[in-house]
Amino acid sequence: MTIPAHENPGGRIIVPVALEGRSYDIHIGRHQLCEAAALIARLAPGAKAALVTDAHVAELHAPAFEACLHQEGIAATRIVIPPGEASKSYARLIELCEALLAAKIERQDLVIALGGGVVGDLTGFAAAVLRRGVRFIQIPTSLLAQVDSSVGGKTGINSTHGKNLIGAFHQPALVIADTALLDTLSEREFKAGYAEVVKYGLIDDAGFFDWCEINWSRIITGGPERDHAVAVACRAKAAIVARDEREEGDRALLNLGHTFAHALERLTNYDSARLVHGEAVAIGLALAFRFSQRLGLCSGQDAVRVARHLDQVGLPSRLQQVPGGAGHADEIVAAMAQDKKVKRGAMTFILAHGIGKSFIAPGVAAGEVKAFIETELSVNGKAA
Repeated sequence: MTIPAHENPGGRIIVPVALEGRSYDIHIGRHQLCEAAALIARLAPGAKAALVTDAHVAELHAPAFEACLHQEGIAATRIVIPPGEASKSYARLIELCEALLAAKIERQDLVIALGGGVVGDLTGFAAAVLRRGVRFIQIPTSLLAQVDSSVGGKTGINSTHGKNLIGAFHQPALVIADTALLDTLSEREFKAGYAEVVKYGLIDDAGFFDWCEINWSRIITGGPERDHAVAVACRAKAAIVARDEREEGDRALLNLGHTFAHALERLTNYDSARLVHGEAVAIGLALAFRFSQRLGLCSGQDAVRVARHLDQVGLPSRLQQVPGGAGHADEIVAAMAQDKKVKRGAMTFILAHGIGKSFIAPGVAAGEVKAFIETELSVNGKAA
C-alpha cells in the first residue's frame, strides 16, 4: 500500500461521514487550529462557544486555539476538567452541564471538545443532554481520539459496572484532526493510540496491516505516513458508521479486542498509571486472535504475527503485562458480562478467520472464555 498522491503531506485531507441529515466532515492535516476556527465561524456565525478541555491539554493547546477563535470574532468560555478516565463520571457530567448552562450555551451555540477520548466522550454526552441537544465539535488531541472516539457520535461515561455503559449517540457537527497536536504526546500515549490504528487493518484491511508493519515507526515520528494512517482509519470508520450508525449490525466490528480491553480497564479501576485504554486494546487484539486460534477459526501464524507486531511497537500483548495483575479468570469473565454487546446474558465477541477477516460471533459460551483465560494466565512471557 502506497500513500495516494492526492494526500499531500503539506495539505489537508477531508473525509466525509455520510449520515442522512447529520453528515459532517473530518479534516485531517498538520497545523489546522486556525483553519478549524475559520470553519467554526462559517458553520455557526454569531454563535457563542464553550471550549471544554482538560488541565493538561489546556496548558499545551488552548491559548493558541483561543487566539485563532478570537481572530474569527468568536468568544469562547473555557471549561477545564481533570485529565484521566476518572473524569468520565456522573459527578463530572453534572459539573460540566452546570458550567455550560452558566456560560449561557443555547441550542444554536457550540460546544467544542479539545482533548483526547475522555474529553470528547464526556463533552459529547453533555452536549447530547444539554437543552435536549446542542451542536458540538470534536478537536481530538490524541491519536486514539483522532482515529476512533471522535468519529461516529458515540458519547458516554463509565459506571462502576463497566466502561461506557451510560451515554448517547450524538454526532458532532465537525471533526478537526490536527496531526501536529500529536507531537506533544508522550511515547506511551502515542503507542497506546496506535493500537486503534492497527485495529482497522485487523478488521477488514489486510493490506493496511501489511503497510503498518513496515511504516509504524514513521507514523510515530510524524510526516505523511501519520496523516495517511489517520485518514485510512477515519475512512474505514466513516464507512461503517454510515452503514450502521447505532451499532445494530457490523459497526460492532469496531470493537475488535474491546470486550477483553474493557474488562481489564474495569479490573484496574480505570487507573491510567497501570493501564490506559489503548494498552488494554492491544492486549485485547492479541487475545481475540489467540482465542480465535483456540476455537479453530484462525491460524496460529496470524495470531503470532499480530502479537509480534504489537510487541515490536512496544505495546503489551499478554495478560501478564498488566501492572499489578489482571485478576483471576472468574473476575475477568464477570467483568466481560457487563459488556455492551452482551445480549440476554450471552457474550458476543469479535473474532477473526485471519488478519483482515474479523466477524461478529454471538453466543460464545462463558465456559470457553474462562478456559481460554485460564490458559492465558498460565502462559509466561510474550509471543514466541
